Amino acid sequence: MTKALNYLSGFGNEFASEALEGVLPKGQNSPQKCPYGLYAEQLSGTSFTAPRASKKRSWLYRILPSAAHPAFGQVKQKSEIRSAPFDERNPTPNQLRWDPFAFPKESHDFVEGLFTVVGNGDVRLQTGCAIHIYCVTRSMKKTCFYNADGDFLIVPQEGVLLLRTEFGVLEVGPGEIAVISRGMKFLVELKDSKARGYICENYGAHFTLPELGPIGANGLANPRDFLTPIASYSDKPEKWDVLCKFQGVLWQTTLDHDPFDVVAWHGNYVPYKYNLKYFQTMNTVSFDHGDPSIFTVLTSPSSEPGVANIDFVIFPDRWMVAEHTFRPPYYHRNVMSEFMGLVYGAYDAKEEGFLPGGASLHNATMAHGPDAKAFQQATEVDLKPQYYSGTLAFMFESRYVFSPTGWAMKTPALQKDYHECWQDLKSYFNPKSKKK
Repeated sequence: MTKALNYLSGFGNEFASEALEGVLPKGQNSPQKCPYGLYAEQLSGTSFTAPRASKKRSWLYRILPSAAHPAFGQVKQKSEIRSAPFDERNPTPNQLRWDPFAFPKESHDFVEGLFTVVGNGDVRLQTGCAIHIYCVTRSMKKTCFYNADGDFLIVPQEGVLLLRTEFGVLEVGPGEIAVISRGMKFLVELKDSKARGYICENYGAHFTLPELGPIGANGLANPRDFLTPIASYSDKPEKWDVLCKFQGVLWQTTLDHDPFDVVAWHGNYVPYKYNLKYFQTMNTVSFDHGDPSIFTVLTSPSSEPGVANIDFVIFPDRWMVAEHTFRPPYYHRNVMSEFMGLVYGAYDAKEEGFLPGGASLHNATMAHGPDAKAFQQATEVDLKPQYYSGTLAFMFESRYVFSPTGWAMKTPALQKDYHECWQDLKSYFNPKSKKK
């Protein structure tokens, strides 16, 4: 049975899975001789001296250790994946929006199909993040990938992915997310003919659950709903290519054995998935529109308490019941920078122009909010309880300003006229009348 993942609550709970009975040693992690002639290998996700509550590590019991590989060689850059620092283009104070990103004409696997849209921070200093789009039309074959620079938070928008990891297999599709952390080997296979989605590559502290504060003991994402893989392994003497992204550069080596040879594992540094339908939304029942922080699923904290390196926020199916108020997100200028995507349905503040598979960017203090049509509808609608269904938008929100890549500013998906959606807003001001 797939095991529930609780370690996100921050208490360092450990989990285990074995494909052969009796692989996991009792009482010690690295015995003189492991059962079945295996090697013990520790994968660390934090420093050795990190506080116990935040320490991340797992023990892998594998047929051959990861160190048994020829030298890596640098790969000629073929894909549009980029890493921080992002200095191709200056950040812009203008609002940006993209149509759904088109699938390339040529066949792409997961690594080839990564296109970096925006990013911030510095991969060398482990701050900030990059946001990619993946457009994949074929499965990876005899090739695996690991990212030494950051964690991948994967948000599928179209098509189901089979993520084969060292820890086992995760299947993830639209309405779900998966996290594969720094250093974990994986490959991506398709269950459909193609797949598209979003990735937040987090250079900073690992994702965790946000604090609940006045919400209390229950709400938002519950730890019991996060799932880890079941251990499985392969032991075929075949050639495999291993791709590694290290300090923003792709490297490659070739093995004479299967890299997915982990027979058992235990620890709390593991890949995981989460079904967003289990998110317990919190919302206003009186007046005003709640801040988007009440929709935070995962957060990557920074050194400043309460100010995130990156937050993952969703806007799913939910009830809207507030009276005598403006229900959509209010007009605002935020010190945080916001990158939004849409998995399916419509977003209430942008019912036109913001489409599934597309994206928008509103950088720090950049004014934004409902377009003219959405504002007009929101001020005239009868405020009865309303259930928003069939919708799933999300936001990657960061304390750092996002810089777009050269590719993002040249792609035909970029909407050159996005700013015009606010140009029809008109003044209703009348100093002689208090009538609303």
